[in-house]
Amino acid sequence: MLPEPIFWNVHMYGVMVAIGVLVAFLILTFYNKWIGVDDRFNDFVFYNGIVAVMLGFGFAAVFQGFYNWLEDPSAGFALDGGITFLGGLLGGAGCFMLGYVLFGRKGKGRLMDIISVVPCAITIGHALGRVGCFFAGCCYGKPTESFLGVKFPYLPVKVHPTQLYEAVFLLALFLVMSYLLLKKRFRYNFSVYLIAYGVFRFFVEFLRDDERGSLFGALTPSQFWSLVLIVGGVVSIFALRVFLARRDAMLQAEEQQAEDE
Repeated sequence: MLPEPIFWNVHMYGVMVAIGVLVAFLILTFYNKWIGVDDRFNDFVFYNGIVAVMLGFGFAAVFQGFYNWLEDPSAGFALDGGITFLGGLLGGAGCFMLGYVLFGRKGKGRLMDIISVVPCAITIGHALGRVGCFFAGCCYGKPTESFLGVKFPYLPVKVHPTQLYEAVFLLALFLVMSYLLLKKRFRYNFSVYLIAYGVFRFFVEFLRDDERGSLFGALTPSQFWSLVLIVGGVVSIFALRVFLARRDAMLQAEEQQAEDE
């Protein structure tokens, strides 16, 4: 744990988040090239992704500020109460889609070309970011006497290192999805990510002990959005089947037309 600055005003949390973002974009670019995504579209995805990540951090603060306001309206709405990953994910994904609709659809690439790559990039970046949470001492779990417990300097007892639990899970999920994509050309990583992370995050929330407000009764905000991810993942399986079938039929028709000419 390194909650104090390692030099000047630089914290390990910020360093790990920066490394996570860098690795995520390296994975995004490399995997796109591996599966043969058009270079111009790959460049668009890279720059559009940078903008989406930057705006996503803003949404992460807005979502957390909204949760804090719901918990205590008398304190007013503020953006200095921390950030939440799921808020940043949803906001960043929305910004990425808006950029794609406005500027990306006229290129040679298609969203379906990268639908299984993006979850790999998000997952490895998130895993490294969670290690940063461990260094900062935020997002900690409930008190425990287990050998897995960690004693943070500002807490009186050992707690579950839920940051590391999540980092390990995300790393494993990244490896599984990478294998499916690179070796099997699996096209449903998006659905796998939504369902797997939604389920894991819903249950790991029961071990979390840091105060982040409540939403819809006993559910934490993250549990609510986890349920949304799970439902979205199930729906996306059927939606992707339709889109990919149409895309394959269209590509086959174009190839047949080219052969006939």
